[in-house]
Amino acid sequence: MRNEQLADLLRPTTFDDLVGQAHLFGARGVVRRMVESGRVTNMIFFGPPGTGKTTAATIIAKQSGMVFRRLNCTSASLSDVKAILAETANVFGAGGILLYLDEIQYFNRKQQQSLLEYMEDGRVTLIASTTENPHFYIYNAIISRSSLFEFKPVTAAEMVPALSRALAALNREKNTDVVASDETLTYLASLVRGDVRRGIGLLENAYYATENGGERCEISRESVDSFDVKTGSFNEDAHYDLLSCLQKSIRGSDPDATAFYVAKLVEAGELISLCRRLQVIASEDIGLAYPLAAAVTRACCESAIELGFPEAAIPLINAALMLATAPKSNTAYAALAAAKADIEAGRGVEVPVHLRSPLFKGYRYPHDFTCDYVRQPYLPTDLTGKQYYFYGENKTEQAAKQYAEMIRREGGKPKK
Repeated sequence: MRNEQLADLLRPTTFDDLVGQAHLFGARGVVRRMVESGRVTNMIFFGPPGTGKTTAATIIAKQSGMVFRRLNCTSASLSDVKAILAETANVFGAGGILLYLDEIQYFNRKQQQSLLEYMEDGRVTLIASTTENPHFYIYNAIISRSSLFEFKPVTAAEMVPALSRALAALNREKNTDVVASDETLTYLASLVRGDVRRGIGLLENAYYATENGGERCEISRESVDSFDVKTGSFNEDAHYDLLSCLQKSIRGSDPDATAFYVAKLVEAGELISLCRRLQVIASEDIGLAYPLAAAVTRACCESAIELGFPEAAIPLINAALMLATAPKSNTAYAALAAAKADIEAGRGVEVPVHLRSPLFKGYRYPHDFTCDYVRQPYLPTDLTGKQYYFYGENKTEQAAKQYAEMIRREGGKPKK
């Protein structure tokens, strides 16, 4: 019985065998032409999981003849990076090391910076991959020294030949005669949303559920449906379900449920998405009731990203419980939505003339008046008197309301 995953056994070894990504590795693909011309530069591959980033890096390494080293950044440490960099003293003359960093978004700034000197002098050529926006999570100095290439979800039509090859490999391995129609394979491919590895895994499950002692049998759509593709993996739907549960728990001021869903997301390794969602919650659901929540949450998230798991869980749970127990207000979020509705309805096209550039006259400078306030129109004429923002009942916004009432009552007189 083999221990290796079927998807790994069937991993393509040439550009011609790659599934999808023709814009990069097809006959006229930009990366393929670059590699085949003998030029291998620093590259960042970004796109959804299962789209061939690791496979492409392996093929490039093979064709380049360079020493290939690979690290998964979810578990690698700075000492792992330094151990590979130390090898460059021995292989520099042979063209250096091609270092592949999988999921580079999990490396903190210090880990990424350790590569710069070696990238500069050519001892290391970096290929990094990420499922996130590289501009958000990769150090700018790395990006400026690299070419960025986007991997797109593999279409069902592109995936079907790979699934057919996988089924043929299973039949050879087990000496069976299991078949599947193109319609069934297309349906299966549509379920996995462009993730080839996941598609091969689902096919393998359906194969073992169908195989009948060597007799000819067929994988049907029904047998594929018998497997919940969401089970046993942190798939996209479950990912968003947990994030939704977390936000609703924080919005509902339930710290216990908040701790539970943070733990679930931490267990699934969802560092980046958890940081993003906490920052959204700080502004959307706590908002003006506790304006510092956004800054504190941002600091906790930056700390978490720098630390990486497992320590990242500590600042994340601090941020989450702070938000869950903080006063709540969505007045700013509601004001934005109301204003957007008027804009989408075509209102407020012409802004007031006196608010435009200094060339237009009529604007009164508030700091020239008492309480640094003077009454004058700011909204477009067709929106005069429109109210988008309504003060919340919390202490912070009520204090702001009292201040606004005071300056309108006592301000507006020219300063002497």
